[in-house]
Amino acid sequence: MNIIDIINKKRKCGTLTDEEIKYIIDGYLSEEIKDYQMSALLMAILINDMDNEEIYSLTKYMADSGEKLDLSPLGDNVVDKHSTGGVGDKTTLIIAPLVASCGVKVAKMSGRGLGHTGGTIDKLESIPGFTVNLTEDDFLKQVNDINVAITSQTENVAIADKKIYALRDVTGTVESIPLIASSIMSKKIALGAKKLVLDVKVGKGALLKNINAARRLSNLMIDIGKHNGIEVICILTNMDIPLGNNVGNALEVKEAMEILNEHKQGHLRDLCVELSSYMVALGLNIPYEESKEKVLNNLDNGLAYNKFLELVKTQHGNIDELPEESNKYEIKSKTAGYLVDIDAYKLGILSMSLGAGRENKEDTIDYSAGIIVNKNINDYVNEGDVIMTLYTNKEITNVDSTIFKISDKKIEDEKLIYEIIK
Repeated sequence: MNIIDIINKKRKCGTLTDEEIKYIIDGYLSEEIKDYQMSALLMAILINDMDNEEIYSLTKYMADSGEKLDLSPLGDNVVDKHSTGGVGDKTTLIIAPLVASCGVKVAKMSGRGLGHTGGTIDKLESIPGFTVNLTEDDFLKQVNDINVAITSQTENVAIADKKIYALRDVTGTVESIPLIASSIMSKKIALGAKKLVLDVKVGKGALLKNINAARRLSNLMIDIGKHNGIEVICILTNMDIPLGNNVGNALEVKEAMEILNEHKQGHLRDLCVELSSYMVALGLNIPYEESKEKVLNNLDNGLAYNKFLELVKTQHGNIDELPEESNKYEIKSKTAGYLVDIDAYKLGILSMSLGAGRENKEDTIDYSAGIIVNKNINDYVNEGDVIMTLYTNKEITNVDSTIFKISDKKIEDEKLIYEIIK
């Protein structure tokens, strides 16, 4: 068995055996299989897909490639949440403390940015001093003590996924459904999750561009969950426009705080309420309506924000010293009318080019860089109004004028949630 034969087999649309997939994971970890060879295989998978049995095997061997956590000592009310990635998606920063404030334990292992989508760990690292690398003992103790902890994928958990994840980001293979499903679920299996809510993003700013792809991914992850004793709920959500107004690491932390502490309204808050309500319903084994009432109460009474501050303090962050925005560039509208579209994908690419994301896996992120969108969908915009503000330490020469669309008529409000699949 050798990697060249396996690459050629998948390139010719062949089905890989369980033994071949084990060989791939073992060989890549031992460095017998090189980055350039794995890149070729990932591209072949992106182009020619995998069947369910291949995906089950890939997930299994990635989950088995490192240590596994046992969350059973924490009790039955532990719930995890994961998003497939979107532009401006800072939901974990809001949901984790909100759900924890309702009496549900949130043991969250998060990733870094992938392609044009941001990563929760990058956002948290924009908070000076915030520790994203917790030991297993510290992680479990913190969840037990304050109901919530967020850590990066440790060196010893799902090692193969961590290595492949970084490679996907820089090889144009981010959008492969088999690779997304196996990456997400291998981490969740290794982490010991038994209850999981998945926010499956759909649209221009998401990894998945259409509803059918999102349904396939959702059903795949639910099936993988059943194979591994995990109860999974998938919520398919709209990512044609960015989530909230801020894109970029420190800027997104600030917007999360506005939701938790300043009662900022909009799609971001609405989505966080829905996701949190399903998590609390799962964790406490109560009806959705009852859990939603708890969630709304804790958003309004300050308990969720206090839990956020407790989370930051416990992980040694200093929320008062977030990096200040760098050089500011105002982008003004050249026409008057209603703002009817914001292209989330193009906005994500622009944010990455400002320094808020990585084009290469070795790139250093500028935590202060990013974008504030100053207008919302269906707002009236006068000629010369500031439509977005860019923050960067890089020189700005040209901004894509097709990111925004102005019309003489408003549009109907688009759905925030398309479907819920259980």
